[in-house]
Amino acid sequence: MILATPRLRLRPWRKQDRDAFAALTADPEVMRDLGGPLDRAGSDAKLDRYIVCYHRRGFCRWAVTDLSGTVLGYAGLMRSGPEHAAGPHVDIGWRLARHAWGQGYATEAAAAALRDGFGRLGFSEILAYTAPDNLRSQAVMARLGLRREPSRDFTSVIDGTPWHGLVWVARPG
Repeated sequence: MILATPRLRLRPWRKQDRDAFAALTADPEVMRDLGGPLDRAGSDAKLDRYIVCYHRRGFCRWAVTDLSGTVLGYAGLMRSGPEHAAGPHVDIGWRLARHAWGQGYATEAAAAALRDGFGRLGFSEILAYTAPDNLRSQAVMARLGLRREPSRDFTSVIDGTPWHGLVWVARPG
C-alpha cells in the first residue's frame, strides 16, 4: 500500500532502505528530541520493528519519499500498549532529514497518515507528543489541527533520563 500526496509518497519500509534510514537516525540534529543518534545496529533494529509492525497491523511509520523515490524520512502511526506512560493509544510521528526541513513535507506527510488513520483504519483518536522545546513539531501539530490536551501530558524515562511529553490530540472531522 502507498499513500500519495501531490509531492510525496508514503510507503512501507523495505530492507533496501537500511542505508537511508541509518543516515537519518545517525544525524544528531534530526534525533535531538529522540534520545540522540542511533548506531547502525540500533538503526537496523528500529527499521526491522517498523517493517514487522506494518506486516502485522497494516500501518506503521511509513517511509516518506519525494516523487523520484528518494527517502526523505518517515511519518505515520504506531500503536502503544498500556505500558506506555500515556496509556494505550495510537500516535502519529514524523522525522525528516535536515535537507527536507522547512518545505512543508512533515505537515503534508502527517496529514496523509491522519487521513488514512481516520478513514481506512477507523481510529477515533490519534495522539501526537513532543518535547516542550520542540517548537517545530508543535507548529506542525497546530497546522494539522491537533489540539493540546495538557491533562494528558506525561513523563517517561528513556535510557535513564526523564522525558516530558506534551500531548496533542487529533479526532476525525
